[in-house]
Amino acid sequence: MTQTLTHLDKPLSGPQAPVAAKKGFFGSIVLFARQVIAELRKVVTPTRKELFRYTVTVVAFVAIMILFVTLVDLGFGTLSSLLFKGSPIGDH
Repeated sequence: MTQTLTHLDKPLSGPQAPVAAKKGFFGSIVLFARQVIAELRKVVTPTRKELFRYTVTVVAFVAIMILFVTLVDLGFGTLSSLLFKGSPIGDH
């Protein structure tokens, strides 16, 4: 039989994670710089083919969104013109 633990089954006191020694201001800056360098080493630059594909994808998506927003804006503009003026935008 399998027994599952609930939050009530956890001990109220016991070994906790060790508390790191407090570092000074400059120690914190050095630690931050080391962590930044470690993260930058994980960065993988895309190949030329991947970069082209990503660029085309972004440009196509932006073009589609521009078209969508333009059509929605024209639609709402025409609708509001019909509601408030009683005629389409072209007629004055």
